[in-house]
Amino acid sequence: MDKSLDEIITSNKPKGVRRTSSRRTGRQEILGKPTTSPVARARINNPAPGGAKAAAASPQPADKIMVSNLPLDVNEIQVKELFHTTVGPLREVTLHYDANGRSKGVASVQFQRRGDGTKAYQQYNNRLIDGS
Repeated sequence: MDKSLDEIITSNKPKGVRRTSSRRTGRQEILGKPTTSPVARARINNPAPGGAKAAAASPQPADKIMVSNLPLDVNEIQVKELFHTTVGPLREVTLHYDANGRSKGVASVQFQRRGDGTKAYQQYNNRLIDGS
């Protein structure tokens, strides 16, 4: 232990390993050189077919939706009746309540068939039900 802390640190550094920083240097800022590699830029500009853009264009069929802004006097039976008669068979309807037992005006509806959630979303999203 006759070495100083600085000497121990410098002697334990691996040789030939170069540390890079994600920060831009002053020269890079002036010249405007990109910090991403050419391979990364190519991936960003030309994503693989069937990637995230293709998935966003065609959403997968859903079997569960969240319904919000319900009147506080609506109960689970009314929600079940509405979606069962207009969309399809249901697996479960859950109305959410606060700590005092009052409705939060939010329900989760799970359908038996995949795709019925998407159908209900398209049919009722941003629409008033019963004029309220």
